[in-house]
Amino acid sequence: MTERRRRSVQRTAQSFTVGPSRLEWDGTCLTIDIDEVGVPLPQRVRGRVRVHPHALSPFVTALDDGGRHRWGPIAPAATVEARFDRPGMSWSGHGYLDSNEGDEPIERPFLEWDWSRASLRDGSTAVIYDVRQKAGADRVLALRFDREAKVESFEPPPRQPLPRTAWRMGRTMRTDPGTQATVTQTLEDTPFYVRSVLSSGLLGETVVSMHETLNVLRLTSTAVQLMLPWRMPRTG
Repeated sequence: MTERRRRSVQRTAQSFTVGPSRLEWDGTCLTIDIDEVGVPLPQRVRGRVRVHPHALSPFVTALDDGGRHRWGPIAPAATVEARFDRPGMSWSGHGYLDSNEGDEPIERPFLEWDWSRASLRDGSTAVIYDVRQKAGADRVLALRFDREAKVESFEPPPRQPLPRTAWRMGRTMRTDPGTQATVTQTLEDTPFYVRSVLSSGLLGETVVSMHETLNVLRLTSTAVQLMLPWRMPRTG
C-alpha cells in the first residue's frame, strides 16, 4: 500500500513490478512477491503469496450508470498460499481475485457500496455488489460463478443493517429473509472502509462471507485525506 512514481513501475505481458515488490503470472499461478516497510510503525514486510485459480473468468460489468467504472472477478475461486519471513507467518486456504478499474475519480458517481463474496456448497461462488450512486438508482449485482467460472444472475435478498463500526460507519448485508447476518471477525476498520467476515443466509444456505463497505464521502473528506499518507506513504 505504498504509492510510487512512474519510474518505479514496470510491466510486461506476464509481470508487474512496483518498487521492490512484484507480481508474475505463469499461466496457472499468480506469484506475488512482497518486500515493503509497514506503517505507521516501520517494520519489514517480506514474503510470497501464490494464487492458484480454479478457473479464470472473462466477465466484466459496469458498476455505475455511465459505465465508467468496471469490475470483474479474474478468479472467482482460488487456492491461496502465503509464506512470510518478516514477520514469520504462513497460511493457506480458499481465496478470490478480482479487478476494479475506472476512467474517473471514484467520488464522481458513488456515495458508498457494500460488497460480499461467499462460497456455496456446490463449489460455486456468489458475489453481491450493492452500490449507491450520487445520481440515479441503486445498482445491485447478484452473480453466481460455477466451478468453471460461468456466470448467472440471481435475485438479491433484502438488505439487513449491520452493527456500526468502531468509527461509527453504517453498513448493510443482503441476507435471506429470516436469517440474521452477524459479524464474526473484523479484519480492517478505518474511518472510510471496513472489511469483515460474516455469517449470513444466501440462496437457501448458511454461508460465511467476506464483506466490505466503502464510504466514498468519508474517503474524500479533508480529515481522511490528511491521514492517508500515514496509511499509504508516498516514495520514489
